[in-house]
Amino acid sequence: MHIHGHDDHGHSHEPHRTLAWALVLTLSFTLVEAVAGWWSGSLALLSDAGHMLTDSLALGLAALATILARRGATARHSYGWGRAEILAALLNALVMIALIAAISAEAVDRLGNARPVEGSAVVAVAFVGLLVNLAAAWLLSGQRENLNIRAALLHVLGDLLGSVAALVSGAVILLTGWTAIDPILSLLIVLLILVSAVRILHEALHALMEGVPRHLDLERIGYAMAAVEGVESVHDLHIWSLSAERAALSAHVVVSDLAEWPSVLARLLDTLKRDYGIEHVTLQPESMVQHVALVIPHAAKNLDGAKE
Repeated sequence: MHIHGHDDHGHSHEPHRTLAWALVLTLSFTLVEAVAGWWSGSLALLSDAGHMLTDSLALGLAALATILARRGATARHSYGWGRAEILAALLNALVMIALIAAISAEAVDRLGNARPVEGSAVVAVAFVGLLVNLAAAWLLSGQRENLNIRAALLHVLGDLLGSVAALVSGAVILLTGWTAIDPILSLLIVLLILVSAVRILHEALHALMEGVPRHLDLERIGYAMAAVEGVESVHDLHIWSLSAERAALSAHVVVSDLAEWPSVLARLLDTLKRDYGIEHVTLQPESMVQHVALVIPHAAKNLDGAKE
C-alpha cells in the first residue's frame, strides 16, 4: 500500500487574513445601522443590520475554522481539522435560514400594519452600508472555491442586497410616501438569499456525507487513471472532501507488472495532482493474477446466490 502524505502547515494564510478584514468592515458598521434602523423605523435597515450582525458572527466563525483547518494531523484526528471549515459553512447556512424566517415573519406583519419610516435616514445609512458590503464582498470573492468562504460570502451578499433594498425603499418613501415598499423589498431579498443558503447547506451536508466534491467527476478520474501507462484497470475508487478546499482519493489499481509499480505510481500521482488538484492519495496496487483470484470467487458466489 502507498500512502501519500501532506504537510498541513504549509497551506496559505490568505483566507484567514481575508476573513479578518471582512469581519472588521462588517462589525464596524453593524451598530450604526442598527441604531439608524431603530430611529428611522425602517425594517429594511433593521433587517440589514441583522444581516450584518450575523455576517460578523459568520465571518468570525469562518476565520476560526480556517485556523483550525491549518492544524496538523494528530493521533486522535488523523486527517487533521479540515472538516471544521465544512461545519462552519453548515452552521452559517442554518443561521442564515433562521434569519430569513424571522425577517419574513416581520415583513408579513408590516404589510398588514404599516409603520412610519424616516426615508432620508434610510437612504443615507443604506448608501454607506452598501459601500461597506461591496468592499467585504470584493475581499471574499477571490476565494469562492472554498466552501467555508462561500458560506461567509453568502452572508455578505445578503447584506449587500439588503442595503440595496433599504436604499431603494428609502428613496421610494421619500418620493411617494409608500411605506409598504419597505417590507415588500425585504421579502424579495430574503427569497433570493434563501436559494443560495439552501445550496450551501446541501453542499456542506454532501461533503459531511463523504460525497464526491462538486468540481470533480469520479467516472472521468477513474478513466484517466486507467489510461495511465502500466495500469490495467481501477476499482474501489473513492473521492471525498477533507476540508473546504482539499480532496482525498483512494483506489485499488490493477497493474500489468508489480515490478513497475514505483514508476506507475509516480505517473498516477502526477496525473491526479496536475489535472485534478488531488494530492492526498492512497493507492493499493494489485497484479492481474491477484485481481483475477479475487474476482472469480466473488462472481461464483453471486452465481450461487442467483440460482438459489
